[in-house]
Amino acid sequence: MTRNSIELVEVGPRDGLQNEPDIVPSADKIALIERMIGYGARRLEVASFVHPGRVPQMADAEDVIAGLPDRDDVTYIGLTLNKRGVLRALATRDNGKRGIDQAGCVLVASDTFGQKNQGQTIAEGIAENRAMLRFAKAEGLSAQVTISAAFGCPFEGEVKPDTVLAIAEEMAAEDPAEIALADTIGVGVPAQVEELFGRLGELLGGRIPMRCHFHDTRGTGIANAWAAYGAGVRTFDASLGGLGGCPFAPKATGNIATEDLIYMMERSGIETGVDLEAVIAANRGFAAKLGRELPSRVARAA
Repeated sequence: MTRNSIELVEVGPRDGLQNEPDIVPSADKIALIERMIGYGARRLEVASFVHPGRVPQMADAEDVIAGLPDRDDVTYIGLTLNKRGVLRALATRDNGKRGIDQAGCVLVASDTFGQKNQGQTIAEGIAENRAMLRFAKAEGLSAQVTISAAFGCPFEGEVKPDTVLAIAEEMAAEDPAEIALADTIGVGVPAQVEELFGRLGELLGGRIPMRCHFHDTRGTGIANAWAAYGAGVRTFDASLGGLGGCPFAPKATGNIATEDLIYMMERSGIETGVDLEAVIAANRGFAAKLGRELPSRVARAA
């Protein structure tokens, strides 16, 4: 990346689809990922290694990964909630297969939500993720970590910044590829984002890159992305069309839309490497598959 550029992490294939009520066929997921690569996405979260009974949409994770294009310029990320997930990610690389390039580890900045989402308190999540990061790296697999519910919990309400930063300090000790803060339920506002990422940047001291993950539940997602950019974040999660939501977070809606993020950044003189017109075309093609218009404001205005 140049100084005036950002990196997109396209999370549509995983976070965007996981809450869809109708199962999207594996072939359609693979075709969607191919279109995303076509519009310029070079890091994609393509699946999660979770129990199919908990998230049925991700039951075909291995089948989707096996069908992905073998591109040297693309990084495929698999979400992992525990060591079993890391083992499944590693197994996609068996017998010379391309498989997953990076494990996306996750822990929650709230005891109640952590227990509902992945059966872990904060303390248990820290211990599990430290072990996951060590194990993945020992096996030659890149690994990064996301602290979810960093701006608020659907069950406990406010999450204190000091709680998030204490978790981040524990994770930084394992030297992950990056540390992300996620507004899982879309309660954050720009002032809060600027403060928390500013403090995280000071804590990390440039040693570990920061990434942000915003949901647009209350209409502040794209403003939060701009605040994160101002605080030094250069890697942004977004989902085609604004699809998404968490099965375990009541009333949580979709991610910030890839189209909206790219429009804002490009119009502000910040390079993204993404073809906005191709994103809008992909939006319309997938909306036809789902049988409904997608939330992205930019695509609706085009």
